[in-house]
Amino acid sequence: MAKATKKSAQVRVKLVRSFHGRLAAHQACVRGLGLRRMHHSVVVEDTPCNRGMINKVSYLLQVEEA
Repeated sequence: MAKATKKSAQVRVKLVRSFHGRLAAHQACVRGLGLRRMHHSVVVEDTPCNRGMINKVSYLLQVEEA
């Protein structure tokens, strides 16, 4: 019998402020989330790793539950 998989929570992240000229660590977090340009949005899993990156650059992002 197949094991039932639990659907993991996801969040939609949108880049609303430019990350150019920011700290290199902050730029890396934005790139790590998969964001490429202004107003680009991606859906990522709600994991502690992704939450850490979101919290670090929260002043650049708009976050909503997906």
